[in-house]
Amino acid sequence: MSQPQGEELKAVRARREELRERYLREPADRPATRAAGVHHVAFICRDVEETIRFYQEFLGFPLVELVENRDYAGSSHFFFDIGHDNLLGFFDFPGHEHPEQHETIGGLQHLALSVTGDQFTDAKRRLDEAGVEYLGPDRGVEDSLYLRDPNGVNVELYNERLGHFEGKPLF
Repeated sequence: MSQPQGEELKAVRARREELRERYLREPADRPATRAAGVHHVAFICRDVEETIRFYQEFLGFPLVELVENRDYAGSSHFFFDIGHDNLLGFFDFPGHEHPEQHETIGGLQHLALSVTGDQFTDAKRRLDEAGVEYLGPDRGVEDSLYLRDPNGVNVELYNERLGHFEGKPLF
């Protein structure tokens, strides 16, 4: 993916600032959201057990349900607790080919999960001990660990409080 350069980069930045000015409101001026929160985000997995081992046994997100997908006979639908009553869900689709994950319009760039400082340190230690490749503090982003799950989903373990970005409260 090529990044904008020169005049194109200036135009992109100007457009972003225009959108910020037009749509971004101060917290006191924002309407209340019409959602109660994220119930779950659902991804497709290649292998149910491999996905359970990664999220529950390695990352430490408890499996809280495993049932047949109500929309697709033979497919599993399962959920992990990722804190604050939020769930991370997966489906498998037996018999379907699963191409490699790639960034595209409408696709997922990454899933950022908030972790505490202690959880961040522990995750980094476990990743290092297991020899799992990740991008992290050594690249100038001291508060993020980026890794791929067994399905190619980019996961960020973000050492930041919920509702904050780069130390700034968003609400």
